Amino acid sequence: MTTVYIISAPSGSGKSTLVDKARQIVPDLDFSISYTTRPPRGKEQNEREYFFVTRSEFEEMKRRGEFLEWADVFGNYYGTARRFLHQAEQNAHDLLLDIDVQGAAEIKRKLPNAVSIFIMPPDRKTLESRLRKRSLDAEDVIQRRLVTASREIENYEKYDYILINDRLEESTAALLAILLAERLKRSGVARSADNAETLAKAESCRLGNIRERVQPILASFAAAATPGGR
Repeated sequence: MTTVYIISAPSGSGKSTLVDKARQIVPDLDFSISYTTRPPRGKEQNEREYFFVTRSEFEEMKRRGEFLEWADVFGNYYGTARRFLHQAEQNAHDLLLDIDVQGAAEIKRKLPNAVSIFIMPPDRKTLESRLRKRSLDAEDVIQRRLVTASREIENYEKYDYILINDRLEESTAALLAILLAERLKRSGVARSADNAETLAKAESCRLGNIRERVQPILASFAAAATPGGR
């Protein structure tokens, strides 16, 4: 049975790096490349980061019902094609979806058993620094992304797991633990000394076990939104 993993994060949180590492390590894990109408950024390539299509092409795909979910973000369309889920099911693979908060909510409505993971920056200052280091966006776009990030982070309680991306090595290990722990649980394999560490690491990222660590992150965004808070 195919397990669908949803991964969401504010832009600049390091989601793409973590997803790439997971795809390199976890076997039988398919990845859904999203479609978008926005132009490529930096070194992005068609059919690698995204399928870059025109607005009319995207709307024709919508009309034909080809999307499992789609959303309008900053005036650009983003969508997940149904064919990736069908292919994963045919191959008995799991499927990883890299989608935003809007898309994640839509997938959860359609696939309530999907496992959702939200990746957070350790605080607003770190996120702003990462966005600036990318050198991909103008100042007004960076500020807009920070405002959007604040709204997205407020949705963290809708996710099954929360991963705070502070140190890449630790975050990668946590993401791998979540993916593998869900496989273990759904396979019916009994808990053992061999898999206990993986299950424990994943459980530490469960929403109910990480709420306290999230509060300072929320506060850092709230402080910036308050006059004189930056």
